[in-house]
Amino acid sequence: MKFTVSKESLSNAVTIALKGIASSSRLPILSGILLTAQDAYLDLQSTNLEISVQNKVQALVEEAGACVVPGKIFAQIVKTLPDASVTCTLEDSVLEIVCDRSTFKLNIMPAADFEEFPSYELETSVKLPAETLLTMVNRVKKAASTDKNRAILNGILLTVDNNMVRLVATDSYRLAIADTQVETSSLEGSFELIIPSNVFYDALSLVDEGEEITIGESSNQIIFTFKNMVYVARKIEGNFPNYKQLLPKENSCKLKLKTDELTDALRRVSVMAGQATPIKFSINTKDKSLTLYSKTPDQGGAQETIPAEIEGEDMDIAFNYHYVQDGLQYKDAEAIDLELQSSLRPGIFKSYAKINYLYLVMPVRMN
Repeated sequence: MKFTVSKESLSNAVTIALKGIASSSRLPILSGILLTAQDAYLDLQSTNLEISVQNKVQALVEEAGACVVPGKIFAQIVKTLPDASVTCTLEDSVLEIVCDRSTFKLNIMPAADFEEFPSYELETSVKLPAETLLTMVNRVKKAASTDKNRAILNGILLTVDNNMVRLVATDSYRLAIADTQVETSSLEGSFELIIPSNVFYDALSLVDEGEEITIGESSNQIIFTFKNMVYVARKIEGNFPNYKQLLPKENSCKLKLKTDELTDALRRVSVMAGQATPIKFSINTKDKSLTLYSKTPDQGGAQETIPAEIEGEDMDIAFNYHYVQDGLQYKDAEAIDLELQSSLRPGIFKSYAKINYLYLVMPVRMN
């Protein structure tokens, strides 16, 4: 095998392939990248048996062939190469990598031992703007569960209907919903899929800014395709919880707050909150204010009052401040609404912008 490829193309392709290698495995082949030179392309593949990634780049192929290189060391080599063409030549069990005045010799593994790339046939698919989708995933993914025993809650529910794209995630303590309007001319009818949150984020992060990505499914697989990239992952089996039944139709108290004022006050008050100490939200309708309190017996306490537009009655409610911070970290709207039913019912934060956002948090009992 012998091929020549630009350093930039090779570096980008290796970055994509690294997403599929196993971080730790008893099988060394799973930490490798399969290189296949054929026709006018270099094909790179990786797999950890949970996900598989394939990417093709144009190359000058003088002799076709294939081998498996150790993924991380190959990536380090490519990263350090000068900005010039890279020529790789396979001799016996050694891949020689030459770029300008640099030469590396890398021991390889046989291509025959590498897992065959999964075959698939899309049953349904939708093409969406990757940048917008990645922003939405960032808004909801912290609400997804990390408990491996609750696999369905490790996923993000993607629904597309009448050009409305919605992402939903929950760990049963909180619920995050992001939705926006996009053009989905490639879709006929509606589309629904549960995607593992880490898979969703990784696949979208590989797409160039301003580009679209196609998301589809087969019988037991999720498939992302973009230009010459294919990213395949196992589908999460099961039914996503009926989250709509958690959303109340009425509330006893509604606040409109400036997003910056709320997030800054929460950040300051949380300094005096312990790891498991909740922050109390105290609503005063007469003063048109919201006061945040935190207190730990061995250190002291803190409070801060911010103005609020209030409809309804006075109320005290407490939340895990980590959960609230997670929901408020993206401040793309100047104002945020907080809707409350009672001190024992969930609080709902809402913001409206290009991407509309709803974040439901279960309260913590106050002493």
